[in-house]
Amino acid sequence: MKLKKIAHLIALIGVASPAVAQELQQTPMARVEVTGSSIKRIAREGALPVEVISRKQLEEQGIVTAEQLIATLNINGNGSDNLASNADVTSGAQRGNNGASSANLRGQGADSTLVLLNGRRVATHGMKGSAVDLNSIPMAAVERVEVLKDGASATYGTDAIGGVINFILRKNYQGLETQAFTDVTEAGGGNIHRVSATGGFGDLEGKGYNVLVAASHSRNQALRGDQRDFVDTFQPERGVSVETRGAPSGNVFATPVAPSLLSRTGTGPTLPGGTVAFNGISLLDLPGGAGCDSIDGMGAYDEKLWDNPGSAFGCAWDTGRAAVLQQPVKNTNALARATFQAGQHQLFAELVGSQVEVAKRFSPNQVSPSASTFPGSSFYPSSGPYYNRVYDALVKVFPSVAANRGLPIAYRWRCMECGNREIETDTKAGRLQIGADGPVNFGNVGTFDYRVGLSRAFSESTSTLGSGYNYTAALAKALGSGIINPFLLPGETQTQQAIDLIRSTSAEGVILYGGKTILTQLDASLSGEIFKLPAGAVMAAVGTDLRREEYRFNGDARAVNARPAILNAPFDDTNTLDNVHRDIKAVYAEVLVPVTKALEVTFAGRRDQYSGFGSTFNPKVSFRYQPIASLLFRGSYNTGFRAPSFNQLFNGVTESPYAGKDLADPAKCPTLKVDSTKPGCEAVNPIILTGGKRNLGPETAKQASFGLVWEPAARTSFNADIWEVRKEDTIDSFNLATMLANYNLFGDAFLRNAAGELVAVDQRWINAGERITRGLEVGARTGGSWEGTVWGLGIDGSRLLEKKSRPTRNATFGASEVGRFTYTGDLGLKWKHTAYLSARHGHWSGLLQNVYRAGYKDQVLPGVASGRVLPSNYNPKVDSYIVFNASVSYTGVKNLTLTGGIKNLFDEDPPFAITYDSNSGAGSSWEPRVADPRGRAFTLTANYRFF
Repeated sequence: MKLKKIAHLIALIGVASPAVAQELQQTPMARVEVTGSSIKRIAREGALPVEVISRKQLEEQGIVTAEQLIATLNINGNGSDNLASNADVTSGAQRGNNGASSANLRGQGADSTLVLLNGRRVATHGMKGSAVDLNSIPMAAVERVEVLKDGASATYGTDAIGGVINFILRKNYQGLETQAFTDVTEAGGGNIHRVSATGGFGDLEGKGYNVLVAASHSRNQALRGDQRDFVDTFQPERGVSVETRGAPSGNVFATPVAPSLLSRTGTGPTLPGGTVAFNGISLLDLPGGAGCDSIDGMGAYDEKLWDNPGSAFGCAWDTGRAAVLQQPVKNTNALARATFQAGQHQLFAELVGSQVEVAKRFSPNQVSPSASTFPGSSFYPSSGPYYNRVYDALVKVFPSVAANRGLPIAYRWRCMECGNREIETDTKAGRLQIGADGPVNFGNVGTFDYRVGLSRAFSESTSTLGSGYNYTAALAKALGSGIINPFLLPGETQTQQAIDLIRSTSAEGVILYGGKTILTQLDASLSGEIFKLPAGAVMAAVGTDLRREEYRFNGDARAVNARPAILNAPFDDTNTLDNVHRDIKAVYAEVLVPVTKALEVTFAGRRDQYSGFGSTFNPKVSFRYQPIASLLFRGSYNTGFRAPSFNQLFNGVTESPYAGKDLADPAKCPTLKVDSTKPGCEAVNPIILTGGKRNLGPETAKQASFGLVWEPAARTSFNADIWEVRKEDTIDSFNLATMLANYNLFGDAFLRNAAGELVAVDQRWINAGERITRGLEVGARTGGSWEGTVWGLGIDGSRLLEKKSRPTRNATFGASEVGRFTYTGDLGLKWKHTAYLSARHGHWSGLLQNVYRAGYKDQVLPGVASGRVLPSNYNPKVDSYIVFNASVSYTGVKNLTLTGGIKNLFDEDPPFAITYDSNSGAGSSWEPRVADPRGRAFTLTANYRFF
């Protein structure tokens, strides 16, 4: 094959810079295994869209972590999979993600994206057990990254619905080099540093062996919300304000827990002659008060935005300011690999290890004596020194409160003196692998390439409570003493006695929970030519994959008889699992048939046998058609699957009686409103079942793609691929409100006794839903030379055409999620692109990059949705996020490469977004699933090669 044709065939494997094209032109035409296929072939002959990112590209962009890399990929979704999205209180599927970062190709979810290291699996994150933690990847030793933008269950089995990311490490490296990297923000906070060393000796061809050793240590410093001006949740004129009334100066509440100063009945007072009952009242916001904003971080609760007139005298506190926008991370990675050449055979042993420490920090706890977990004994007592202050202020506005004098004060207060809540997660991961590959001769049948490997991998995580967590009973007693002042006025601070009392209740150092995954794998494959057709050789591969996956999770590590409650600590004792496991046996085959000189078709299939839910078979057919040298068509159809996670299968079942008096039997009461005067609409209190379900089956997928690559000139090419993923039998759980509103869909989950009475509602995981995602990926690149300067220009974009779902197969699909805010999961941006301009002249090279993320319809708070208020500066759409990055490299000093760069060249803030979840407490004014909060940053990389 002529070398000039190799360059245009790069388009077959996706995006590559001009530097990569030059590297590939100098590479021998050896047959290799390409991500997404088991057949060894010349890499650039594949028909699947594979994006290749070289080591040089990573260095030019100042990328030193896998999380940073994933954020730059247009094919990656915008889910809650990074350390910024999980930096605050989380719930639902994001619980247990402490310290983890994951990939989310084509928006199919982290557990539907397969991550490989040198073409083989690694253990999933020890805490949750369902997705690989990208922090465990030894990026300092990575030679290139291959991203398969297609389903691959026919080759790899489970999890490969969204695609595959294969981190490929250096091989046959000789020499010693060190690298130092720094990434410093202009505004302060969030700096990133890394040092690494790589050494190798021996030559496979010359000496018959090679030993590679690499180690790196990186540190991401914390970036706090109060270090960035764009974090401000008090912007009612733009449609966002904080919901929480847990503020440093507390709000007085009426509560049904017990009679209190504000109310004997649990219903707040009214103004003289008025009808609105008020609750959550701050002394600062009463007439004549100092004002909510008189204390740093506080502001008036916006009762209009939240459509809650009874909260008009409340103060709120900006939780976004206390959040950590970039979690502090310490990451140490090491790799040792020995490869031996025995004739035509290679044998290797490889050990990879990592330790990642992440400190998740967010807002101080709010203390709410009205909650069931916090007893009424913590009410502020009438004997306390601040009681009269509260009483006098309330009586001036609400005269009826005078009759309650002497009753304690119920309130909600933010315990700033407790400190920001912190959960420290330590994860140790590793993989030991031995293997061999080479040719094997079967006589008259022919010579085939074999590949065999045996590995043992693990990931073990432990989360420990840091500051901000206090023993509930001890804190309640301290608050009930009256020594602590929950009603601070401007300029006031807690007494030293109060501070000492709060500190005495700290639960810092208690282990929250921990988990461990273990993966044992034996794989083997054969590939080669089986016979010839007029158009060329028919190539085939067969293989087997035998795995055991193990998982254990422990909740509270304290002795059972010594577990005092800790306020709002998210213990998970119900889901303790003692080393559950499953065995997987798989066989697969792949055949490439050259139908004509221009057309080749590949057939593949894989059968996986799981202990637990049985077997699944997934076929794939793909084609590559090149009618002329400059034009290529490609396409594929395949099915895929994702096995249920250990948590979804084995988590314990919790039985919780429904405690409210507002639930009516949906089968007997069409209005769903409790009314004792109507037969069938009486209040019911069924048992609510939550947890795992052992009869879950896998999620399944049908997916297809069709694309073309056109090269009208030697250095100019265009590519486009349209794709669709139809995910079925999705594993979901639904809240009670959704199930009640759709009783016709969830009737089987409402369990009844022989008399037809509702006794339980099953909210456990079920295989029920369906999701459809469709998109278009396009790219264009060109290049040339002028006056000794080699330049390149390119753009790669992703257009999301459709994204919709339905909870069950007999339900109708919901509205399209493209370009529309969603609370959790993937945010469906309509368009994303990355464009670049590169140049190289002598010892100098440079890169200018543009990253674009489209805007979308914003979240709407209740008051705006109901029409109660229209903010004066309200914009229903979030603006696009557009940043430019630039870098320059110099190689004029022997053995030294210097690369300096500027990220976010024009210092663009994340666009304003109404990103607020009142249920979990997270609140801010930007979207961490889309934007980088660090602002303009300066990078410098120094790489020195000793020999």
